[in-house]
Amino acid sequence: MSAMHGTGAACRTGAASRMAVARRGWAVGVLGLALAPLLAGCGIRTTSVPVDAGPAPSRVSCAQPAAPATPLPDAVTRKVYLVCSGQIAPVRRPVRVADVGGGRGGRERLARQLIALLQASPRAAESTAGFYTAVPVTLEVLAPLPGDPADALRLSEAAEDLPSFVLGQVVCTLAADSALAPGGSVVLGGPDAGDELRRYSCTPELRTSADAAVSAGEPVP
Repeated sequence: MSAMHGTGAACRTGAASRMAVARRGWAVGVLGLALAPLLAGCGIRTTSVPVDAGPAPSRVSCAQPAAPATPLPDAVTRKVYLVCSGQIAPVRRPVRVADVGGGRGGRERLARQLIALLQASPRAAESTAGFYTAVPVTLEVLAPLPGDPADALRLSEAAEDLPSFVLGQVVCTLAADSALAPGGSVVLGGPDAGDELRRYSCTPELRTSADAAVSAGEPVP
């Protein structure tokens, strides 16, 4: 009889434990249902599986590094525009000027030097600060065509066909040089006579918008 009583007590104890667990499970389930709309309202989407959000976004300073020292006595410092954190920003580079000369040929040679600087890999300090270049090595400055204005520069690809940040780098770099753009703007056209010449300025839109090339520049009569 004592054994049966012990067995009954154990059963009652186990049943009570199972009921307590069930009640706790029910409470947790209700709490989860109650919290779900609150989480959704805060912009947090509930999920039943782990989500890999990827690495944390990198932080770059985009601070302009000091201009590199140059032993060349015939070099001057010029602004060269690179891409950093979704915008175009300047860095300073030395440019040789002794062999540029004057006239239209000199303007072309200077423009080629600046484009070559855009195509070169950023210096270590620039890369650390987050700068990079989008200008392809295939882009060239060509000789003007007959009838072109004296301040026009021809590119191997039509300017309006260049991606916005490439166009922004080219325009802002060329327009920042007073020898190429005395008025702060530059006239660019494609390689063919039928390619439209347009006058470009280094506008805030061209420096910051990935879609600016669509409407950038004004036709040259």
